[in-house]
Amino acid sequence: MATRHLYLARHGAADVFGELTDVGYRQARLLGERLAGLPIDTVWHSPLPRAAASARELARQLPDVPAAEAAELVDHVPYVPSAAERPSSWAGVFDRCDEAETASGRRLAKALVTRFARAPEPGQPDSYEVLVTHAYQIAWLVRDALAAPPARWLSLGSANTGLTMIEYRTGRAPVVMMFNDLSHLPADLRWTGFPAAARP
Repeated sequence: MATRHLYLARHGAADVFGELTDVGYRQARLLGERLAGLPIDTVWHSPLPRAAASARELARQLPDVPAAEAAELVDHVPYVPSAAERPSSWAGVFDRCDEAETASGRRLAKALVTRFARAPEPGQPDSYEVLVTHAYQIAWLVRDALAAPPARWLSLGSANTGLTMIEYRTGRAPVVMMFNDLSHLPADLRWTGFPAAARP
């Protein structure tokens, strides 16, 4: 039974212009060192600079593993919940999403799942892929793996270079093996990407 191992990671810490900071580079390097013992086939990344730079830094720790762009990993709102579906803390957050943006987000979310959230075809070998992307896309893939209602992606946050792992096996439901693990980071590099008040 073949298995597709997806290692999902949010990009490293970035500045207000979306460029990776020194902290972000350190986080990405440490994540790469953590993954170096695995038979990684490919590192895929979002087209956005903070994700692309994170993927390149991570891939430096994985000799001979290619890093390639995947348009489906770009940052987008995968599903705009109705007012009734939104927690009070999200009130007003999506008010500026128009119909075109909502439709585009749904198309991208569908393409993301179609490309990455599936088991190998019969006869294919196991695969090991790293996806360097954004918090919303990780939340959407985890929600999909759990077969949760669409609005549930709102409740899943990821820290910078937090590691999530999902396994897809032929003929079985997906398994979320790990979510937002930060054990590769020292204490001073953990929990970036969340408001300071929310950090433990």
